[in-house]
Amino acid sequence: MKFQFNFKSLIIFISLFIIEIIIAKTYGFLRHTIGDYLVVILLYYFVKSFLKVSPKKLAISILLFSFTVEILQYFKLVELLGLQDNKLASIIIGSTFSYGDLVAYTLGVVTVYYIEVCNQNKFKKNNLKFKQWKY
Repeated sequence: MKFQFNFKSLIIFISLFIIEIIIAKTYGFLRHTIGDYLVVILLYYFVKSFLKVSPKKLAISILLFSFTVEILQYFKLVELLGLQDNKLASIIIGSTFSYGDLVAYTLGVVTVYYIEVCNQNKFKKNNLKFKQWKY
């Protein structure tokens, strides 16, 4: 893992962030399902914007991080920190545990990993075709 800026990943992150804001502001009921699905993809591309790391390692790391946050919600972390009146902390950390969130995180990570692997295979295939025509 090394620092490497990836502009394309940053654009994807910013786009997903805007979508998350729109969902939270206008479609509150979707925030709990689609929002949890998208947030892990958002986190994936945020990290990928600055670090060069294998898709598998990054996907597993994001999933573990998300599960950790959800488990901390089970133990009422926001209340333990005395931040229950802080709306931003409650939104970022969350305040309610849900098995559905764990499923949404898993599906989001599987989706982004699948996209990344397909893109890598597509790049390799196109690169191979290019090399064949070069001779």
